[in-house]
Amino acid sequence: MKPEIRKAFLAGLRMVAVALSLTLLLGTFSTVAASDTSEAQVIVDKAKATFTDVLTDSNFYWLDKYLKDAQGILIFPQILKAGFFLGGSGGTGVLLVRNEETGTWSDPAFYTVGSVTFGLQIGAEAAEVVMLAMNRKAIDTLLISTAKLGADASIAVGPIGGGAKGSVAVPAVSADFLSFARSKGLYAGLNLEGSVLAVRDSLNEGYYGKDVGPKDIIMNGDVRNPGAKALRAAVEKAAAR
Repeated sequence: MKPEIRKAFLAGLRMVAVALSLTLLLGTFSTVAASDTSEAQVIVDKAKATFTDVLTDSNFYWLDKYLKDAQGILIFPQILKAGFFLGGSGGTGVLLVRNEETGTWSDPAFYTVGSVTFGLQIGAEAAEVVMLAMNRKAIDTLLISTAKLGADASIAVGPIGGGAKGSVAVPAVSADFLSFARSKGLYAGLNLEGSVLAVRDSLNEGYYGKDVGPKDIIMNGDVRNPGAKALRAAVEKAAAR
């Protein structure tokens, strides 16, 4: 084979190799994006189911009362906790924020919550958790990439039990976050003090089809996803009662 022909042939092979590499790379990105989009919608649907179930549970009578004044709501359909001496907990959920002027609620932004704890812990726990952001400080804390509950913002456990008959004043709350959890397993309860909240960037991007942060979603309303309509409607209806 003549040198010039061989040179052209090798150049052609390199172009084919580059094209194949790009195709495989883009295919990988597409798979990841599709996976994130699918996972995000599943979390949104589960968050709606969790919110409805907890709200209609008579043990969480006070959640409905505090929601009227809350500025935001975090819903974690499942937080898993398991360990033997060294334990941990974690889960993924969504944040919706109320527009103070219109009273409407934002589309969801995705977050994870996680912690590591030490101690004699034998067993496993799965919990549904609803957290109310009670003030502006709580919302501002969620706009950064990570926040530690109890350090960057205070958190308290919401009162459990049915409401008393007649007119009963809602107990005053000074904490930035108020949490309500339904737990199963061998643990006595779920303490979120010291847990870390972190933005789940990949799910936010997958769900909205672009690189967006919490501020773009919950404050500016730059993006929307029709898949969140049922969740938004459920929260808006409950908050307006």
